[in-house]
Amino acid sequence: MSDRFDTDYKVGQDNIEKWGMDMHNPVFFVSAALVIVFIVLTLINPVGAKKVFDASKSWTIQNFDWFFMISGNIFVLFCILVAVLPVGKIRLGGPDSTPDFTRLSWFAMLFAAGMGIGLMFWSVAEPVAYYTDWWGTPLNVTPKTPEAARAAMGATMFHWGLHPWAIYAVTALALAFFTFNKGLPLTIRSTFFPLLKDKAWGWPGHIIDTISVLATIFGLATSLGFGAQQAASGLNFLFGIESTIGLQVTIITCVTGVAVISVVRGLEGGVKVLSNFNMALAVLLLIFIILAGSFTHFFTGLFKTTWAYVEYILPLSNWIDRADEKFYKGWTVFYWAWWISWAPFVGMFIARISKGRTVREFMMAVLLVPTLLTLIWMQAFGGNALLQIQEGVGALAAKGLGQVPLATFQMLENLPMAQITSFFGIVLVLVFFITSSDSGSLVVDSITAGGKLDAPVTQRIFWAVMEGLIAACLLVGGGADALGAIQAIAISVGLPFTVIMVVMVISIYMGLNHERKYGYRNLNQTGI
Repeated sequence: MSDRFDTDYKVGQDNIEKWGMDMHNPVFFVSAALVIVFIVLTLINPVGAKKVFDASKSWTIQNFDWFFMISGNIFVLFCILVAVLPVGKIRLGGPDSTPDFTRLSWFAMLFAAGMGIGLMFWSVAEPVAYYTDWWGTPLNVTPKTPEAARAAMGATMFHWGLHPWAIYAVTALALAFFTFNKGLPLTIRSTFFPLLKDKAWGWPGHIIDTISVLATIFGLATSLGFGAQQAASGLNFLFGIESTIGLQVTIITCVTGVAVISVVRGLEGGVKVLSNFNMALAVLLLIFIILAGSFTHFFTGLFKTTWAYVEYILPLSNWIDRADEKFYKGWTVFYWAWWISWAPFVGMFIARISKGRTVREFMMAVLLVPTLLTLIWMQAFGGNALLQIQEGVGALAAKGLGQVPLATFQMLENLPMAQITSFFGIVLVLVFFITSSDSGSLVVDSITAGGKLDAPVTQRIFWAVMEGLIAACLLVGGGADALGAIQAIAISVGLPFTVIMVVMVISIYMGLNHERKYGYRNLNQTGI
């Protein structure tokens, strides 16, 4: 019996070639139409739209908090099992496949695409919020105490460590395996072939891919909006330029222009180059903060934060009779839904850059390397901010967490060369901004092209521009209210995609067992 799946489907067979694009019918058209309708309705009545979407988000979190939490725990356990079981020896792409990128470039792209803007935006604000009881404290610890500081760092790592990367890893492994080992199109529906068979190419598959596109496009647009707000706040902090909607739209326009250039150049000439530059700049800023802050506090804090993460990971993973409901639902459940809404984007991007790695190497890298880097980053940024508050230094100590986009710059203000480091911080936000936009455009492009890896450049440009337009139109139409609306939609979209991911775990297990039973398929074979 062949190790190939039995299907006559050909990549792109349902596509329509028009206007210089290669569009899957109906995924491209339904996704584009829904996005446009969303923009128009939000611009017409941003306040009303926000109320509707906030109600949807509240209903989702209130009624399905348990489902998000259980699913997140399942994903972590599944990734660990896959790494240690014999299926971990399977190589993505077949036994003769070799990696397309060096490990360093691979790590850089993993980190930049998966967490970039978020780390800059929340690395100071989140620990400060937990420590000061800005919106609840982890497990109801007393704010502004040594225990609160430990819990703040442990909870921050919980939200940015193994759980989110396990969410990404599940989607990424499914896509990489079914594409590179089974010859199926690089699209979310392909991961369900063991369960749906040829129905995966019909309406069930259309729905799966459309949900994936919407989750990705809304997640990216929200990040573009937040990134623009932080960059504008940084410019206001440095040069006194008023952080207006016009400035934020200008930033989005410029970043989208650079992202388009990067998208046109592709993975090797665009995303890879920017990710490597971004990682170098991030490392320089990180080293400076470690050296300029309390060097001793950083290293002692690193061990304390690691232990706090270990200490709090099980209590914070629990969903039964939580006394800290405000924190639990306002932060953890929100984050889990948010990471899941990003899973199609980050997962597909990781899949595209991971051919040639064994399943075990893939899982170890995707889970552990970003978690380790995040631990160091959070301790340097968040640990410094907490130390400043405890010592009564700076605006965060005097006023607490006011404007979230300003928190990082308020921490840098109390270190040497604040003007220079704040400028580097703005540049880093913008480059993270670009890498997220261009890698996300490549992902949406692949889904809406029916899984083709070589869709026309025009189509890539279309989605890169669409992301920028969505964020810009929402800022103009409703400012923070519109961004809140689109964020709420991303959370709501996260619920059906959580269901998709839970079923995906079963499909991956079936596919890996099929591979072990019938052997590897040579990647050079073009049949399905």
